[in-house]
Amino acid sequence: MIDLHGFGPALAAGTLMTIKLALTALAIGLVLGLSGALAKTSQNPILSTIGGLYSTIVRGVPELLWVLLMYFGTVNLMRALGQWLGMPQLELSAFAAGSIALGLCFGAYATEVFRGALLAIPRGHREAGQALGMSRPRIFWRIILPQMWRIALPGLGNLFMILMKDTALVSVIGLEEIMRRSQIAVTATKEPFTFFLVAAFIYLGLTVIAMTAMHFLERRAARGFVRSA
Repeated sequence: MIDLHGFGPALAAGTLMTIKLALTALAIGLVLGLSGALAKTSQNPILSTIGGLYSTIVRGVPELLWVLLMYFGTVNLMRALGQWLGMPQLELSAFAAGSIALGLCFGAYATEVFRGALLAIPRGHREAGQALGMSRPRIFWRIILPQMWRIALPGLGNLFMILMKDTALVSVIGLEEIMRRSQIAVTATKEPFTFFLVAAFIYLGLTVIAMTAMHFLERRAARGFVRSA
């Protein structure tokens, strides 16, 4: 039995923080990814350029730098906003900064996943919707999006696995997730192997749970479709 020296509850709290951070960043990233894909495939040159710049610039900078830039780079902006609102102590929390930074990065990669899924849908499906008198928004929500979701799910699942592990980067700005809690325990007990091994098993357990959930979602999304051999 591994002796955690009373740090078990702290690691459990860190695990909960990691889950909350990953799910918040996922929600932000899905919105950004879908918006980026629609912009990148738009016939409007301005939107297409914006979508391309977003995915290129964000993917070209390491995630750790985005976390640091989002946390430290917004200090002056938040201070100015706080003075304008009469709240001089206004600042971006480590959780908010980490969620936005990781969501931004997830969204950039998800843009390409959604774009590939969108291009994989035959043009005739849109034309069929138009022939039935459906509006463009209705065609997208009722015909295009369900098919995009089914095609994009495997890629999004892989990105979410990476996102969960990238939550460890937020420990550099003081958020007490799994890695930060583990580092505190190591400093107190001088047993790095024990606590980093426990952290590794926690991440592995979260990955297995996420993989199980993604498998369920893929099966549900594939109802009515015949899988190719």
